[in-house]
Amino acid sequence: MKMSPLKVGQEFLVTIKRIGINGEGIGYYKKQAVFIPGTLVGEEVVATCTRVANGYAEAEVVRIKRKSKHRVQPACEVYGQCGGCQLQHMSYQEQLRIKRDAVSQAIERYTSLDSDECDIRPTMGMNDPYNYRNRAQMPVGYDEDGIMVGFYSMNSRELVNVTDCDVQYEEINKVINHAVDLLDDYKVFAYAPKTRKGTARYIVVRRGFKTGEVQVTFVFANNDFKKMYSLAKDLMKYCPDVKSVYVSINGEDTHEILGKELQHVAGEKFISDELGRFKFNLSPRAFYQLNPEQTVKLYNQVKYAAALKGTEKVVDAYCGVGTIGQWVADKASEVRGVDITRQAINDAKENAKLNGLTNTYYAVGKAEQIVPKWANDGFKPDVVIVDPPRTGLGEELIEMLKRVQPQTIVYVSCNPSTMAKNLKELTKKYRVDYIQPIDMFPQTSHVECVVRLVRKNKPLKRK
Repeated sequence: MKMSPLKVGQEFLVTIKRIGINGEGIGYYKKQAVFIPGTLVGEEVVATCTRVANGYAEAEVVRIKRKSKHRVQPACEVYGQCGGCQLQHMSYQEQLRIKRDAVSQAIERYTSLDSDECDIRPTMGMNDPYNYRNRAQMPVGYDEDGIMVGFYSMNSRELVNVTDCDVQYEEINKVINHAVDLLDDYKVFAYAPKTRKGTARYIVVRRGFKTGEVQVTFVFANNDFKKMYSLAKDLMKYCPDVKSVYVSINGEDTHEILGKELQHVAGEKFISDELGRFKFNLSPRAFYQLNPEQTVKLYNQVKYAAALKGTEKVVDAYCGVGTIGQWVADKASEVRGVDITRQAINDAKENAKLNGLTNTYYAVGKAEQIVPKWANDGFKPDVVIVDPPRTGLGEELIEMLKRVQPQTIVYVSCNPSTMAKNLKELTKKYRVDYIQPIDMFPQTSHVECVVRLVRKNKPLKRK
């Protein structure tokens, strides 16, 4: 390993040259990259080295000698302690610029494509980049005042007490605070992973964008608490918008929040919401975009990229509860959705009925296995829409796409790095028409993209 010019604890002066994919500033000290959270491009900072690794170092700011014109006062009182947001110290216009830059950096790093020729468009932002999240999942713990909820500090398991998150709906904050009070009143103790004692692990709250209906799921480590119905009814009395209450039992040491066991406690089994002209019923496990205002923009961009004329067969891989496929269904001959989660497929079928759609079909399973069978049976898709998790498309699914060869692939990405790695493989058969970044999560380093890919023997259409 090459000897680092920095040692842990060393104080040094550095100028920030760019922003990394996790929102941290990147400077260079004697040609070694140094990652410093909370800094902006062009700032000259005095920093202290906190970690030395192979080829890079990490540091924290001691003081800023020269501030960027894009530095702003964060709205949140615990910003910098809580790890939920990374960019509140940055003006919103600069956030949009660096998110496009993150996409460009990923293309340059992981593909042989020229990012200047990829038509990476300006990031689509929000008018008001706060109070946009329609779902919160907050760990339960203790502080000096007793039971509380919050978010973990960056790269740690230290829980920071958060009573009023600035990026969540205000109504969600109110419901969570009432839920915490009730846990305290009913003497439900927070679960301690080290001792494996206690009960309450998470409180998960989702609120309908248009309807205002709220669903609450308490995640418990065990089934010991016997007064859940009474607690749920109290919560619904104090918070009339709460229409649905569940308990999920998850005693496993896992990153998954909801456990395999899900119990409906009180109220309705679903809450409903509306996006555009569509209605959706939502269960606790249902995947549903977290920023409804931007989701409408995202889905409209998917529809635009698909360029449907009314005769095309469409496959919605990773279809979840059917939102994207149903959004484009009025312009397609038929839409078929596939997902590995049976509950999601059941929800998708119900949502199609709810919206009066007769040209949709859904199947449980892996897209890489089901789509080729459909193609062999005569349903060869003209357009495939993929919206994978942060890990991106699996190798088998990429190979399936290259075999089935739809005319157009619309790739919805929530991770520029895995997107770029997938594009490296897909561009053996496809051309990137354009990439449209969309800011689904203001104040954080995350950026969503819609990529239009066209088969190489087809002309590019969308400009």
